[in-house]
Amino acid sequence: MSEKHVVRFEPVGIEIEVDEDQTILRGAAEQGVMLMHGCKEGQCAACKSFILDGEDVEHDSYSTFALPDYEKDEGFTLLCRAHAYEDLTIELLNYDEEMIRSGLPIVEAVAEVVANDPVTHDMRHLVLRLVEPKEIKFFPGQYMDIAVPGTDEHRSFSMANTSSREDGRLEFVIKVYSDGLFSRYLADELKVGDQLNLSGPFGVFTLRESHDSDLVFVGGGAGMAPILSLLRSMSDRGIARKATFYYGARTRADLCFEDELRALEESLPGFRYVPALSEPTAECGWEGEIGLITDVVKRLQSELAGQDAYVCGPPPMVEAAMPMLAKLGVAETRIYYDKFTTTGEPGQ
Repeated sequence: MSEKHVVRFEPVGIEIEVDEDQTILRGAAEQGVMLMHGCKEGQCAACKSFILDGEDVEHDSYSTFALPDYEKDEGFTLLCRAHAYEDLTIELLNYDEEMIRSGLPIVEAVAEVVANDPVTHDMRHLVLRLVEPKEIKFFPGQYMDIAVPGTDEHRSFSMANTSSREDGRLEFVIKVYSDGLFSRYLADELKVGDQLNLSGPFGVFTLRESHDSDLVFVGGGAGMAPILSLLRSMSDRGIARKATFYYGARTRADLCFEDELRALEESLPGFRYVPALSEPTAECGWEGEIGLITDVVKRLQSELAGQDAYVCGPPPMVEAAMPMLAKLGVAETRIYYDKFTTTGEPGQ
Protein backbone atom coordinates (compact mmCIF):
# COMPACT_ATOMS: atom_id res chain seq x y z
CA MET A 1 0.00 0.00 0.00
CA SER A 2 1.38 3.42 -0.95
CA GLU A 3 2.26 6.07 1.61
CA LYS A 4 0.27 9.20 2.32
CA HIS A 5 1.68 12.71 2.52
CA VAL A 6 0.28 16.02 3.75
CA VAL A 7 -0.35 18.66 1.10
CA ARG A 8 -1.09 22.18 2.32
CA PHE A 9 -2.70 24.70 -0.02
CA GLU A 10 -1.97 28.39 0.35
CA PRO A 11 -3.23 31.08 0.64
CA VAL A 12 -6.38 29.25 1.78
CA GLY A 13 -4.71 27.23 4.56
CA ILE A 14 -6.31 23.89 3.70
CA GLU A 15 -4.46 20.64 4.40
CA ILE A 16 -5.22 17.19 3.02
CA GLU A 17 -3.54 13.79 2.99
CA VAL A 18 -2.81 12.40 -0.47
CA ASP A 19 -1.86 8.86 -1.45
CA GLU A 20 1.27 8.53 -3.59
CA ASP A 21 -0.64 6.58 -6.23
CA GLN A 22 -3.28 9.30 -6.76
CA THR A 23 -2.88 12.77 -8.19
CA ILE A 24 -3.10 15.71 -5.85
CA LEU A 25 -6.22 16.91 -7.66
CA ARG A 26 -7.94 13.54 -7.25
CA GLY A 27 -6.98 13.35 -3.59
CA ALA A 28 -8.43 16.79 -2.97
CA ALA A 29 -11.65 15.96 -4.85
CA GLU A 30 -12.17 12.79 -2.82
CA GLN A 31 -11.95 14.90 0.35
CA GLY A 32 -14.44 17.52 -0.82
CA VAL A 33 -11.85 20.17 -1.70
CA MET A 34 -12.88 21.65 -5.05
CA LEU A 35 -9.71 22.93 -6.71
CA MET A 36 -9.85 24.73 -10.04
CA HIS A 37 -9.38 22.30 -12.91
CA GLY A 38 -10.49 21.55 -16.42
CA CYS A 39 -9.44 18.58 -18.53
CA LYS A 40 -7.66 16.47 -15.86
CA GLU A 41 -5.37 15.33 -18.70
CA GLY A 42 -2.55 17.85 -18.32
CA GLN A 43 -3.61 19.84 -21.37
CA CYS A 44 -5.53 22.93 -20.28
CA ALA A 45 -3.42 24.38 -17.39
CA ALA A 46 -6.47 25.32 -15.32
CA CYS A 47 -4.97 23.56 -12.29
CA LYS A 48 -1.47 25.03 -12.65
CA SER A 49 0.01 25.86 -9.24
CA PHE A 50 3.37 26.59 -7.62
CA ILE A 51 5.28 24.40 -5.18
CA LEU A 52 6.37 26.56 -2.26
CA ASP A 53 7.91 23.81 -0.14
CA GLY A 54 8.95 20.27 -1.04
CA GLU A 55 10.61 18.80 -4.12
CA ASP A 56 9.70 15.15 -4.40
CA VAL A 57 6.89 15.38 -6.95
CA GLU A 58 6.39 13.13 -9.96
CA HIS A 59 4.12 13.92 -12.90
CA ASP A 60 2.09 11.69 -15.17
CA SER A 61 2.44 12.58 -18.85
CA TYR A 62 1.19 16.05 -19.78
CA SER A 63 1.35 18.65 -22.54
CA THR A 64 4.34 20.99 -22.45
CA PHE A 65 1.98 23.64 -23.80
CA ALA A 66 0.22 23.49 -20.42
CA LEU A 67 3.46 23.24 -18.41
CA PRO A 68 6.61 24.23 -20.33
CA ASP A 69 9.86 22.72 -19.09
CA TYR A 70 11.17 26.06 -17.85
CA GLU A 71 8.06 26.54 -15.68
CA LYS A 72 8.40 23.05 -14.23
CA ASP A 73 12.06 23.83 -13.41
CA GLU A 74 10.94 27.00 -11.62
CA GLY A 75 8.54 25.02 -9.41
CA PHE A 76 5.22 25.12 -11.24
CA THR A 77 3.09 21.98 -11.34
CA LEU A 78 -0.16 20.63 -12.78
CA LEU A 79 -2.21 19.26 -9.89
CA CYS A 80 -4.13 16.91 -12.19
CA ARG A 81 -0.88 15.08 -13.06
CA ALA A 82 1.20 15.57 -9.90
CA HIS A 83 1.93 12.86 -7.30
CA ALA A 84 3.34 13.86 -3.91
CA TYR A 85 6.15 11.72 -2.50
CA GLU A 86 6.76 13.97 0.51
CA ASP A 87 4.86 16.63 2.44
CA LEU A 88 4.26 19.69 0.23
CA THR A 89 3.08 23.28 0.47
CA ILE A 90 1.45 24.47 -2.75
CA GLU A 91 0.40 27.96 -3.75
CA LEU A 92 -2.89 27.94 -5.65
CA LEU A 93 -2.63 30.42 -8.53
CA ASN A 94 -6.23 30.00 -9.62
CA TYR A 95 -8.85 29.35 -6.96
CA ASP A 96 -12.34 30.35 -5.94
CA GLU A 97 -12.85 30.73 -2.18
CA GLU A 98 -16.61 30.43 -2.64
CA MET A 99 -16.24 27.00 -4.23
CA ILE A 100 -13.14 25.45 -2.70
CA ARG A 101 -14.80 24.10 0.45
CA SER A 102 -18.08 23.15 -1.22
CA GLY A 103 -16.96 19.97 -2.93
CA LEU A 104 -19.23 16.95 -3.22
CA PRO A 105 -17.92 13.41 -2.68
CA ILE A 106 -16.64 11.51 -5.71
CA VAL A 107 -18.93 8.56 -6.46
CA GLU A 108 -18.31 5.40 -8.49
CA ALA A 109 -21.53 4.48 -10.29
CA VAL A 110 -23.13 2.15 -12.82
CA ALA A 111 -25.76 3.49 -15.21
CA GLU A 112 -27.97 2.06 -17.94
CA VAL A 113 -28.50 3.65 -21.34
CA VAL A 114 -32.03 5.02 -21.75
CA ALA A 115 -31.49 6.92 -25.00
CA ASN A 116 -28.69 7.62 -27.48
CA ASP A 117 -30.17 9.95 -30.08
CA PRO A 118 -28.59 12.31 -32.64
CA VAL A 119 -29.43 15.98 -32.08
CA THR A 120 -27.23 17.17 -34.97
CA HIS A 121 -25.14 15.33 -37.56
CA ASP A 122 -22.22 15.11 -35.11
CA MET A 123 -23.72 15.39 -31.61
CA ARG A 124 -25.59 12.83 -29.53
CA HIS A 125 -28.02 13.25 -26.65
CA LEU A 126 -27.04 10.42 -24.31
CA VAL A 127 -29.44 9.72 -21.43
CA LEU A 128 -28.47 7.32 -18.63
CA ARG A 129 -30.41 6.01 -15.64
CA LEU A 130 -28.40 5.27 -12.52
CA VAL A 131 -28.43 1.64 -11.41
CA GLU A 132 -26.08 1.85 -8.43
CA PRO A 133 -26.30 4.18 -6.61
CA LYS A 134 -29.77 5.46 -7.50
CA GLU A 135 -28.75 9.12 -7.08
CA ILE A 136 -25.62 11.25 -7.45
CA LYS A 137 -25.46 14.75 -6.03
CA PHE A 138 -23.86 17.28 -8.35
CA PHE A 139 -23.88 20.99 -9.01
CA PRO A 140 -25.39 22.13 -12.35
CA GLY A 141 -22.50 22.61 -14.78
CA GLN A 142 -20.36 19.75 -13.42
CA TYR A 143 -19.22 16.66 -15.35
CA MET A 144 -18.70 12.92 -14.95
CA ASP A 145 -15.98 10.59 -16.17
CA ILE A 146 -17.39 7.74 -18.27
CA ALA A 147 -15.26 4.62 -18.68
CA VAL A 148 -14.76 3.48 -22.28
CA PRO A 149 -15.86 -0.20 -22.29
CA GLY A 150 -13.11 -2.68 -23.08
CA THR A 151 -10.33 -0.20 -22.30
CA ASP A 152 -8.61 1.44 -19.34
CA GLU A 153 -9.59 4.87 -20.70
CA HIS A 154 -12.30 7.28 -19.65
CA ARG A 155 -13.79 10.41 -21.16
CA SER A 156 -15.30 13.43 -19.39
CA PHE A 157 -18.74 14.82 -20.26
CA SER A 158 -20.84 17.56 -18.68
CA MET A 159 -24.38 16.89 -17.51
CA ALA A 160 -27.14 18.84 -19.26
CA ASN A 161 -29.72 18.17 -16.54
CA THR A 162 -29.76 19.64 -13.05
CA SER A 163 -30.23 16.67 -10.73
CA SER A 164 -30.56 12.89 -10.67
CA ARG A 165 -32.78 13.09 -7.60
CA GLU A 166 -36.20 12.49 -9.16
CA ASP A 167 -35.61 9.74 -11.70
CA GLY A 168 -31.94 8.81 -11.44
CA ARG A 169 -31.20 10.18 -14.89
CA LEU A 170 -28.10 11.88 -16.24
CA GLU A 171 -28.18 13.69 -19.58
CA PHE A 172 -25.18 14.43 -21.79
CA VAL A 173 -24.67 16.21 -25.11
CA ILE A 174 -21.62 14.63 -26.74
CA LYS A 175 -19.79 15.60 -29.90
CA VAL A 176 -18.88 12.63 -32.12
CA TYR A 177 -15.36 12.66 -33.56
CA SER A 178 -14.63 10.27 -36.42
CA ASP A 179 -11.43 9.05 -34.77
CA GLY A 180 -12.57 9.33 -31.15
CA LEU A 181 -12.31 6.25 -28.93
CA PHE A 182 -15.56 6.87 -27.06
CA SER A 183 -17.13 8.56 -30.10
CA ARG A 184 -16.82 5.42 -32.21
CA TYR A 185 -18.36 3.35 -29.43
CA LEU A 186 -21.15 5.89 -28.90
CA ALA A 187 -22.00 6.11 -32.60
CA ASP A 188 -21.59 2.47 -33.63
CA GLU A 189 -22.09 0.18 -30.64
CA LEU A 190 -23.75 1.73 -27.59
CA LYS A 191 -27.44 0.82 -27.41
CA VAL A 192 -30.38 1.17 -25.04
CA GLY A 193 -30.00 -1.21 -22.11
CA ASP A 194 -26.19 -1.24 -22.13
CA GLN A 195 -24.43 -0.29 -18.93
CA LEU A 196 -21.59 2.18 -18.36
CA ASN A 197 -19.31 2.86 -15.40
CA LEU A 198 -19.02 6.46 -14.23
CA SER A 199 -17.23 8.49 -11.58
CA GLY A 200 -17.69 12.05 -10.41
CA PRO A 201 -18.86 14.74 -10.12
CA PHE A 202 -15.99 16.99 -11.16
CA GLY A 203 -15.65 20.58 -12.28
CA VAL A 204 -16.10 24.13 -11.04
CA PHE A 205 -18.22 25.46 -13.93
CA THR A 206 -21.08 26.24 -11.56
CA LEU A 207 -23.21 29.27 -10.79
CA ARG A 208 -21.72 31.50 -8.08
CA GLU A 209 -24.54 31.89 -5.59
CA SER A 210 -23.12 34.96 -3.83
CA HIS A 211 -23.37 37.07 -6.98
CA ASP A 212 -26.51 38.80 -8.25
CA SER A 213 -24.87 40.37 -11.30
CA ASP A 214 -26.00 39.93 -14.90
CA LEU A 215 -24.79 36.83 -16.73
CA VAL A 216 -23.35 36.23 -20.18
CA PHE A 217 -22.97 32.68 -21.47
CA VAL A 218 -20.85 31.94 -24.54
CA GLY A 219 -20.97 28.44 -25.98
CA GLY A 220 -20.31 26.27 -28.98
CA GLY A 221 -20.64 22.59 -29.88
CA ALA A 222 -21.12 20.30 -26.89
CA GLY A 223 -20.58 23.34 -24.67
CA MET A 224 -24.37 23.42 -24.90
CA ALA A 225 -24.62 20.79 -22.12
CA PRO A 226 -23.30 22.58 -19.00
CA ILE A 227 -24.81 25.92 -20.01
CA LEU A 228 -28.19 24.25 -20.55
CA SER A 229 -27.81 22.72 -17.08
CA LEU A 230 -27.18 26.15 -15.56
CA LEU A 231 -30.14 27.69 -17.39
CA ARG A 232 -32.46 24.85 -16.42
CA SER A 233 -31.35 25.27 -12.81
CA MET A 234 -32.04 29.01 -12.92
CA SER A 235 -35.52 28.31 -14.29
CA ASP A 236 -36.27 25.61 -11.72
CA ARG A 237 -35.19 27.84 -8.84
CA GLY A 238 -36.71 31.07 -10.11
CA ILE A 239 -33.38 32.89 -10.37
CA ALA A 240 -34.15 36.17 -12.13
CA ARG A 241 -30.65 37.41 -12.91
CA LYS A 242 -30.54 38.94 -16.39
CA ALA A 243 -28.77 36.48 -18.70
CA THR A 244 -27.83 36.21 -22.37
CA PHE A 245 -26.71 32.97 -24.03
CA TYR A 246 -24.63 33.40 -27.18
CA TYR A 247 -24.27 30.06 -28.98
CA GLY A 248 -22.15 29.58 -32.08
CA ALA A 249 -22.69 26.92 -34.75
CA ARG A 250 -21.51 26.42 -38.30
CA THR A 251 -24.85 25.87 -40.09
CA ARG A 252 -28.51 25.83 -39.10
CA ALA A 253 -28.34 22.03 -38.94
CA ASP A 254 -25.76 22.35 -36.16
CA LEU A 255 -28.21 24.05 -33.77
CA CYS A 256 -29.97 21.97 -31.12
CA PHE A 257 -32.38 22.39 -28.19
CA GLU A 258 -33.81 25.42 -30.00
CA ASP A 259 -37.40 24.88 -28.85
CA GLU A 260 -36.39 24.57 -25.19
CA LEU A 261 -34.15 27.63 -25.32
CA ARG A 262 -36.90 29.71 -26.92
CA ALA A 263 -39.30 28.47 -24.25
CA LEU A 264 -36.81 29.56 -21.58
CA GLU A 265 -36.93 33.06 -23.06
CA GLU A 266 -40.62 33.07 -22.15
CA SER A 267 -40.33 31.48 -18.70
CA LEU A 268 -37.01 32.82 -17.39
CA PRO A 269 -37.16 36.55 -16.58
CA GLY A 270 -34.50 38.58 -18.36
CA PHE A 271 -33.16 35.66 -20.42
CA ARG A 272 -32.22 36.04 -24.10
CA TYR A 273 -30.91 33.35 -26.47
CA VAL A 274 -28.73 34.55 -29.37
CA PRO A 275 -27.57 31.83 -31.79
CA ALA A 276 -25.14 32.70 -34.59
CA LEU A 277 -24.06 30.79 -37.69
CA SER A 278 -20.55 31.09 -39.09
CA GLU A 279 -21.40 29.44 -42.43
CA PRO A 280 -25.14 29.79 -43.15
CA THR A 281 -26.31 28.37 -46.46
CA ALA A 282 -28.51 30.28 -48.88
CA GLU A 283 -31.11 27.53 -48.66
CA CYS A 284 -31.59 27.63 -44.88
CA GLY A 285 -33.23 31.07 -44.83
CA TRP A 286 -31.26 32.17 -41.80
CA GLU A 287 -32.21 35.62 -40.53
CA GLY A 288 -30.26 35.59 -37.28
CA GLU A 289 -26.71 36.62 -36.39
CA ILE A 290 -23.87 35.64 -38.71
CA GLY A 291 -20.19 35.19 -37.87
CA LEU A 292 -17.97 33.64 -35.24
CA ILE A 293 -19.72 33.80 -31.90
CA THR A 294 -16.95 35.88 -30.32
CA ASP A 295 -17.32 38.47 -33.10
CA VAL A 296 -21.08 38.49 -32.58
CA VAL A 297 -20.67 39.19 -28.85
CA LYS A 298 -18.28 42.07 -29.64
CA ARG A 299 -20.75 43.48 -32.14
CA LEU A 300 -23.78 43.32 -29.85
CA GLN A 301 -22.15 44.19 -26.52
CA SER A 302 -20.17 47.35 -25.82
CA GLU A 303 -19.80 47.00 -22.05
CA LEU A 304 -19.92 43.96 -19.77
CA ALA A 305 -18.30 45.39 -16.65
CA GLY A 306 -19.70 43.87 -13.46
CA GLN A 307 -21.11 40.79 -15.18
CA ASP A 308 -20.23 37.12 -14.68
CA ALA A 309 -19.23 35.27 -17.84
CA TYR A 310 -19.42 31.51 -18.45
CA VAL A 311 -17.65 30.13 -21.52
CA CYS A 312 -17.79 26.53 -22.71
CA GLY A 313 -16.88 24.86 -25.97
CA PRO A 314 -14.00 24.01 -28.28
CA PRO A 315 -10.56 25.32 -27.20
CA PRO A 316 -10.20 27.88 -30.05
CA MET A 317 -13.54 29.44 -29.14
CA VAL A 318 -12.68 29.57 -25.43
CA GLU A 319 -9.24 31.04 -26.14
CA ALA A 320 -10.79 33.75 -28.33
CA ALA A 321 -13.58 34.49 -25.85
CA MET A 322 -11.41 35.06 -22.79
CA PRO A 323 -9.55 38.20 -23.97
CA MET A 324 -12.66 39.45 -25.77
CA LEU A 325 -14.69 39.34 -22.55
CA ALA A 326 -11.89 40.98 -20.59
CA LYS A 327 -11.70 43.77 -23.16
CA LEU A 328 -15.45 44.32 -22.73
CA GLY A 329 -14.92 44.79 -19.02
CA VAL A 330 -15.51 41.39 -17.41
CA ALA A 331 -13.11 40.93 -14.50
CA GLU A 332 -10.68 38.06 -15.09
CA THR A 333 -11.74 36.45 -11.81
CA ARG A 334 -15.36 36.41 -12.98
CA ILE A 335 -14.77 34.58 -16.25
CA TYR A 336 -15.51 30.90 -15.69
CA TYR A 337 -14.74 28.44 -18.44
CA ASP A 338 -14.72 24.82 -19.53
CA LYS A 339 -12.40 24.08 -22.43
CA PHE A 340 -13.44 20.87 -24.16
CA THR A 341 -10.05 19.39 -24.97
CA THR A 342 -9.93 16.25 -27.09
CA THR A 343 -7.88 13.40 -25.73
CA GLY A 344 -4.70 12.61 -27.59
CA GLU A 345 -1.07 11.93 -26.90
CA PRO A 346 0.16 14.45 -24.31
CA GLY A 347 2.58 16.90 -25.85
CA GLN A 348 1.17 16.40 -29.35
